[in-house]
Amino acid sequence: MGNYLNVLKNITTFVFDIDGVLTDGSVVIMPDGEQLRRMSTRDGYALQLAKKKGYNIAIISGGRSETVRSRFTYLGIHDVYLGSTDKVDTLDEYCLTYGIKLENILYMGDDIPDYGVMKQVALPSCPRNSAIEISEISDFISTRNGGDGAVREAIEMVMKAQEKWFDTSASNDKLKEYGW
Repeated sequence: MGNYLNVLKNITTFVFDIDGVLTDGSVVIMPDGEQLRRMSTRDGYALQLAKKKGYNIAIISGGRSETVRSRFTYLGIHDVYLGSTDKVDTLDEYCLTYGIKLENILYMGDDIPDYGVMKQVALPSCPRNSAIEISEISDFISTRNGGDGAVREAIEMVMKAQEKWFDTSASNDKLKEYGW
């Protein structure tokens, strides 16, 4: 457990796939061809909190939906790489741009296109319902399915290990404000 805790304490960067990780992997195809996805607001909360606490966050997807980009922009996440045909190259570019080391990255993927990236990072992770090949190489397997809190669980685990998840002083100040 000690080594795993050290890995958690060294994470500075979260990188996530979209379909099957931040969504349940299904799409609704509208008459105009737009593909709609459902995302968890709890995952969204954890993403924006991690960003506010100073973590680097990137999204790497083979998909090309600009609607998805707008969701992440709303959450304050601007490193969104859509249409990635080689996620290893995309991650290398991201790391080079920001001076991020692979030993500081938690990557969560769910299927074969994520395999190469996951073999490189410090903490390869996946949702509970991932492809078997991905589960086999993951050091952390969420108890949650993709699109149903798997991302939050990973972020929360790291932030709790680093004592950044819940700032009790902020909530205590709010309680005092209400006279409690």
